[in-house]
Amino acid sequence: MSKFYLLLWLRWVLRISLCSIGLAFIVSFILTTIIYINQDMPSLESEVLEALVDIGVFWFPIIWSFTLLLALFRGVKYIFNKNLNGHILKLLDCKYREEIEIIGYGDLVKVWRKWFMLLIWLVVVEMILSTIFMNEWFNIYWLFIAILVAGYFSFVLLGSRCRRVKIV
Repeated sequence: MSKFYLLLWLRWVLRISLCSIGLAFIVSFILTTIIYINQDMPSLESEVLEALVDIGVFWFPIIWSFTLLLALFRGVKYIFNKNLNGHILKLLDCKYREEIEIIGYGDLVKVWRKWFMLLIWLVVVEMILSTIFMNEWFNIYWLFIAILVAGYFSFVLLGSRCRRVKIV
């Protein structure tokens, strides 16, 4: 069973990482390009390139904060109905009778809220423990690592916290 959770978590980490970081990079690049165009496209000398990189680096963590939330919502859809090590995480309908084979985002709202609150509490526990041992201010990079670690434990607890989720 622990191998199932590990494989599920690894697939989820890969999807969340690629979606959130990739989308944040693309949006940051587009925003930097728009700013460059609005400044009448000066010639690309070293100072201009350095300024464009600084603008992109400035916007990346801000945009990543939003794309991470989007990736967390979208990522939950893909943890269901995948056979990993002989186990499958199934989503049940509202009456808890039948398994949903084709999962839409509307089917995930209640499950996502419960899972997201569980994830938040696990991240809060991690942050409290890490403030005891570290004296650094948290940023999106530390938060991302904490979310990934808490994601594993949230999958382990999800079946007991949410009646619409079962392992087959």
